[in-house]
Amino acid sequence: MATESKEILSILHKKYPNLKYYLNYSNHLELVVAAILSPQVKDEIVNAATPELFKKYKTAKDFADADFNELFWYIKSITFAGNKTKHIIEACKILNERYKSNIPKTVDELSKLPGIGRKTAQAILQNAFDLVEGIVVDTHVLRISYRLGWSDTDKKADKSEKDLIKIIPKNEWKTLPWLLKAHGREVCIAPVPKCSICLVKEFCPKKGV
Repeated sequence: MATESKEILSILHKKYPNLKYYLNYSNHLELVVAAILSPQVKDEIVNAATPELFKKYKTAKDFADADFNELFWYIKSITFAGNKTKHIIEACKILNERYKSNIPKTVDELSKLPGIGRKTAQAILQNAFDLVEGIVVDTHVLRISYRLGWSDTDKKADKSEKDLIKIIPKNEWKTLPWLLKAHGREVCIAPVPKCSICLVKEFCPKKGV
């Protein structure tokens, strides 16, 4: 399995070079805000909304002191915009008051901020500070890891992460979600993958397909 996973990763790296984190940001605070906006919405929609948002609000205090309705207007295209507006304001109040507007550097501290769970906290740590403590498991990672036989589940992110950590080299933990997301959008799509054109089909048991 370890040999096959390395071969698959090598093929995917060649197929999808120069990948990067899919949310646009220019500083750590913008990353946190974009990450709070990202659940259950396409990255393109988040990236379309944030440029004007980040022009208006530049510091944690700016977001903490924001008028709810005004902030909501900037992100009204985002799924669950009301809840996310509330989470951004509350999270930035905590950042401003407790952390002097700095972004905490642990999963535990980040996960206590409104709107941020373990997956989002890990993504923030990896992309802000290059602190890689685990694998960010999104829907693409869940689906493709199961199809490849790397995990026994396509439903439970925590179990999938544990399975992946056992076979994926740590130097690939950060980029694995980027690779699988790119592959999941182009080839290994849901519900029916394009197996005939898949470059890793010879290694894939096609679990659940």
